[in-house]
Amino acid sequence: MELDLTGIHKLAAEQGIDPETLDDALAEALRLAYLKTPHAAKHARVELDERSGNFTVWAADEIPVEPTEDNPYPVPKLGEEYDDTPRDFGRLAAATARQVITQLFRRAEDEKVFGSFSGQKGKLITGIIQQDASDPSNVHVAMGDVEAILPRREQVPGERYRHGERIRVYVVNVARGIKGPEIVVSRSHPELVRKLFEREVPELVSGAVSIMAIAREAGARTKIAVKANTDGVNPKGALIGPGGARVRAVMENLGPEKIDIVDYSDDPAKFVAAALSPAVATGVQVISEKNKTAIAFIHDDQLSLAIGKEGQNARLAAKLTGWKIGIESAEAHAKKVAAEKAAQAAAEAAAPEAEKAAGLEGE
Repeated sequence: MELDLTGIHKLAAEQGIDPETLDDALAEALRLAYLKTPHAAKHARVELDERSGNFTVWAADEIPVEPTEDNPYPVPKLGEEYDDTPRDFGRLAAATARQVITQLFRRAEDEKVFGSFSGQKGKLITGIIQQDASDPSNVHVAMGDVEAILPRREQVPGERYRHGERIRVYVVNVARGIKGPEIVVSRSHPELVRKLFEREVPELVSGAVSIMAIAREAGARTKIAVKANTDGVNPKGALIGPGGARVRAVMENLGPEKIDIVDYSDDPAKFVAAALSPAVATGVQVISEKNKTAIAFIHDDQLSLAIGKEGQNARLAAKLTGWKIGIESAEAHAKKVAAEKAAQAAAEAAAPEAEKAAGLEGE
């Protein structure tokens, strides 16, 4: 039997597949195809002649071995090999070769795609939305000849994805899947906000300013804690930009989502107070550093601002700092402290009288 190995090798070379890999895959596929033919020998191998393109199926029969006391279940021996290439094997061989070549080419193409995108994990990329009627729960994002998947869990609640629109997404993962490379992207990941700011703020790229923490409820609000690494740099001002241009450019990519930028501090009390912005804390009491619990005192007229709609501001502040934050009225706390001080003063004033009375009773 004969195959056009020269032409096959030429096609394989264009796809970056070496001849040895192709020949090994082809020989194994032909062997498996032979085993499915009627009266096929149990043991067989396929030999390819690269020059002529001929291939031969060499088969070998089992020769029983007499059992002995030391070896009651001997393994049969193999007899001499003989040519058992089926006469009508040509059509099956051609079909098998086409299948093997297609699989190898697809695998080579998948490897190219995987190689080009494996380094994109954790980066911001731009694509074009491609809706797929057969996959309504996911959004497909075309990036050149490759499509990434924006699964429902990575979508922003209330955000609409229209076919043909350009969109910026964060690459969550690149993996080898059953059907080829699987590229998963996100619109709700907190790191998307970081990457958007890095596009607009040169101080982040240079290292003069660092984003220390991000807490996000996608589609609603994001809090960012920033720190200056260089003297004379205003970290919040760097992210806001002249006239708010930089933060506005980021928000244009996030729709109606609001962004709070606060100062990071190694002092937990200062960090918690800053995280509750736009509310202003009059003070923060650290209850337990081990359990990371603290109470922030807020004026009555700013309590609703500190808590936020449905507790959102307080919730994001807790995510941003990693602390459990209790919020109390500053006025109520002041009255409580005043009452405690008055009680303590009264107790101290009453102590000498009590001692004097005790002395008179002793006489």
